[in-house]
Amino acid sequence: MSLAATLESRLAALAPVALEIRDDSAQHVGHAGAAGGAGHFSVTIVSEHFLGMTRLARHRAVMDRVGDLIPYPVHALAIAAYAPDEPRPTKG
Repeated sequence: MSLAATLESRLAALAPVALEIRDDSAQHVGHAGAAGGAGHFSVTIVSEHFLGMTRLARHRAVMDRVGDLIPYPVHALAIAAYAPDEPRPTKG
């Protein structure tokens, strides 16, 4: 199973209505953590589980499910966690 698939499987417990996992490792070639083979990932997750939660509580909920993967095989994880009714930044 790929590391992205592992992250997706673990985050399924939060019942996301949207989930994007991006492997940013190529942007960090030469970085100390990447040199050891660990990956850099960005996660955008939208879940009703996050309703009424602070940003910190949302990050903790994500880390509760994937934190044991850090620092290896995941060196860095950027998290964007939203409730379904919240506006999200647009690309552009």
